[in-house]
Amino acid sequence: MTATNETKLKALALKLFEINAFKFGDFKMKVGINSPVYFDLRVIVSYPDVMDTLADLIHGFMRTKKLSYDHVCGVPYTALPIATLISVKDSKPMLIRRKEAKDYGTKKLIEGKFGPGETCLIIEDVVTSGSSIMDTVKDLRKEGLEVTDAIVVVDREQGGALNTENNGVKMHSLFTLSFLLQVLLDAGKIEKATVDAVAKYIQTCQIKVDGSFMNADAKVVNKLSRTGMTFDARADLTKSEVTKNLFKLMSLKKTNLCVAADLTKTDEILTLAKTIGPHICILKLHVDIIEDFTQEFIASLKNISKMHNFLLMEDRKFADIGNTVALQFTSGVFRINEWADLVTCHSLPGQHVLKGLKSLMGDHLGQRGVFLLAELSSAGNLITADYTQKTMKMATEGADIDIVTGVVSQNNVLDNPGLIQLTPGVKLEQGGDELGQQYNTPLHVVKEKGADIAVVGRGIYQAKNMTVAAENYKNALWGAYCERVGITSD
Repeated sequence: MTATNETKLKALALKLFEINAFKFGDFKMKVGINSPVYFDLRVIVSYPDVMDTLADLIHGFMRTKKLSYDHVCGVPYTALPIATLISVKDSKPMLIRRKEAKDYGTKKLIEGKFGPGETCLIIEDVVTSGSSIMDTVKDLRKEGLEVTDAIVVVDREQGGALNTENNGVKMHSLFTLSFLLQVLLDAGKIEKATVDAVAKYIQTCQIKVDGSFMNADAKVVNKLSRTGMTFDARADLTKSEVTKNLFKLMSLKKTNLCVAADLTKTDEILTLAKTIGPHICILKLHVDIIEDFTQEFIASLKNISKMHNFLLMEDRKFADIGNTVALQFTSGVFRINEWADLVTCHSLPGQHVLKGLKSLMGDHLGQRGVFLLAELSSAGNLITADYTQKTMKMATEGADIDIVTGVVSQNNVLDNPGLIQLTPGVKLEQGGDELGQQYNTPLHVVKEKGADIAVVGRGIYQAKNMTVAAENYKNALWGAYCERVGITSD
């Protein structure tokens, strides 16, 4: 790459960032994994100057590769306008591959004039696994065309180049994800922490196609696994500062135990906090059941949490319109936002429940996190699988996901390694109570159900020796986590 070309590529990378063709967050990919970065090159059709610059750079790039071909074909649909410009600039006829054959007229899948044995160059926008390229290649080859090369705007570096090459197509990329991130970092557009997190994601999530793309049974392997990653590794993949701190706290203290202080007297709660503080990562309250609540109690509880390094959660389960939730969070007697590191809320009101909470976080923004209720532990609850799925979408999409720490669920419904699964209803022995609460063992909820943090209540605060009980639960839960990720518990 010449210095001039590199300068042009960097300028284009910054322009693509400027027009929001790069997005950072949490995105579900076609191959079924979540990604912290997403490329939406569809936006370039609204910027003719960007389209022209991109086409010029691709055309020059193609010449340096000295590729020989009779036709060009863009992978539908984003690459079609790019391929059209390349066809004009290179004076090469273009072919169009339909995703579905017409049920009228000629019923062709490949549009354009061509003959058997002629060659075709593939144009694609972004490659992850390479499956979209090979879908197009398969249809072109069925028509007798030869396809050996593909030009790609962005290679996400997750195995696509190797997968396509194993199927007879060499991939040539104008940009790599690493190059783009370095350009944005050098220009001060993103932080190094973002670059490091994405690099770790790429390293962890290499996608290998098991067998030929032409095999209908081909599967994607090496999927990024939340339950197979350590808390330390996942800390770099979260969007929330309080979630990152929680991951690190858990690793440092070697605990994934949350204790539910479902007590009605402040002195009982403070005694419990002092006693079990060294063994927990979170103390969970229902502040509205406390009979003698005062701000002095909150001050004392915050001091204990700092002394023993655990977070405070108010299990408020917000479930109203955004404006009401914002007032419940910040106003009234309890002033929850001033002391609760974490809160819970239902997803029933929709995205505005998160907007309401976030709107009045003020100086605490970045220090507060929300757990969305995806499932309940009570027998006979009315939450459906569809409701749970929509809750997961709410937790991973939208402008307010930076305040989402995780979800409350009984089952492994969470893919995103940057979020935490909190599971209530845990006892050393399985069972239930007369009010419908269902209990599962620490080993079961962590290894089988995917819990990152387990909630224990009466099993600890009703024990004869709370210290011993907390230590037993802590060791059982941490041991189950270590087994799950394959590390020693020492």
